[in-house]
Amino acid sequence: MIYLLEDDDSIRKLVIYALESQGFAAVGFSEPKAFWEKMGAAVPDLLLLDIMLPGEDGIAILKKLRRDSRTQTLPVIMLTAKNTEFDRVEGLDSGADDYISKPFGMMELIARIRAVLRRLEKAESIKEYRVGALYLCPDRHEIKVGDRQIDLTYKEFSLLCLFCENRGIVLTRAQLMDRVWGLEAEYENRTLDVHIRTLRSKLGDAGSYIETVRGIGYRMIGEENDR
Repeated sequence: MIYLLEDDDSIRKLVIYALESQGFAAVGFSEPKAFWEKMGAAVPDLLLLDIMLPGEDGIAILKKLRRDSRTQTLPVIMLTAKNTEFDRVEGLDSGADDYISKPFGMMELIARIRAVLRRLEKAESIKEYRVGALYLCPDRHEIKVGDRQIDLTYKEFSLLCLFCENRGIVLTRAQLMDRVWGLEAEYENRTLDVHIRTLRSKLGDAGSYIETVRGIGYRMIGEENDR
């Protein structure tokens, strides 16, 4: 769903028609009051926002959206006749994801909307794990404990990813050997123990999150953090 807040009737109707013709569901608003009422009921996937509006300008609306936890990450594209460099910088610095000056072509607008939505999908697809002081992003191969960057070997990194992906679940020695080394029997169990010990050492205090389950294997413990 895309919302459009635009007080010019002809532009609003044209944009809504173009969006719907491209398969998007869209709702238009001519003034901020109706827009805020709708936002209270449902947050859209993307907002097209004019700057010069009756009663409340678009920059003020954008700043308000960015202060609200429900809409902090809502993609917003500014549509405006204010096209100086200062205006563009102000819009982008206030939290806009894109800034399109009027007059604009409908096909360009659709392309810019799709580009913003693709960036959002890509960002959402990146996995991140936060357990206590530990932060792990497998896609960026980034590991931190607090503010300290941690360097791991490939095997250590693979073990840590498995533990974070299965936090709280006991992984047997055989499972760990099979999924990290691709072997169950060709390596001595000592190989796994050595790698676990080295991994714990490199993680420092966060190494205690890797718990030994006697006679079975290991598991990741610790509280999952939102940030």
